[in-house]
Amino acid sequence: MKDLIISGSTPQLRYWVASRPIPGEWISGDQYLVAPFPHGVLVAVVDGLGHGSKAAAAAEAAVAVLAEHAGDPVESLVQRCHVALRKTRGAVMSLATLNGLDNTMSWLGIGNVEAMLVSSCKAPGSSRKVSLMLRGGIVGDRLPPLMTASVPLYPDDLLFFATDGIKSAFIRDVRCVEHPYELIHQIFFRHVRGTDDALLLGAKWTRDEAMQDDMQNTNLFPEVGNTH
Repeated sequence: MKDLIISGSTPQLRYWVASRPIPGEWISGDQYLVAPFPHGVLVAVVDGLGHGSKAAAAAEAAVAVLAEHAGDPVESLVQRCHVALRKTRGAVMSLATLNGLDNTMSWLGIGNVEAMLVSSCKAPGSSRKVSLMLRGGIVGDRLPPLMTASVPLYPDDLLFFATDGIKSAFIRDVRCVEHPYELIHQIFFRHVRGTDDALLLGAKWTRDEAMQDDMQNTNLFPEVGNTH
């Protein structure tokens, strides 16, 4: 399976995803979801435990639940996934709800899918980097107490998610840029491991106040990703 970088957009977000399964496999347990809902968008990255078809099945089950209930609070989404994954090998995940009404993001992470928000180059205090605080646990097996954090969003803020197939050192290369595609490409190929499935998602918050009156009339379809 060749390394894959794709891009997509919603009315509020542009995103780029680099991914590949562990060498020797044709299916990945690392999957993502970008799911718009009225006045917001859910972004999630799920890593099914292990690799191969059973890891992919766990991740797919979680993504299906998230897509169906994208507008729910993130704590509720994790709890729904926990129930749905009880008969699978389980997964770890990080997810964020970006709210276009008040330009805030609520996010939550269970396991080791790292996430970071980087301020726009044009935003006040543009050197701001905020890392998601992860809680130990396995969705479908054991959940820790769920604690959601909220942070403000500014136009062109960048959001990054990485599974453990990406070396943690990638954080040093995360920065404010005008062209995120090039940064995603660079980080992925510099820090990808050869011993696990890998997925890196980068997104730019493009929320425009002029769009607020149009959201009620927008067709909203989730973007689900894997590396079959």
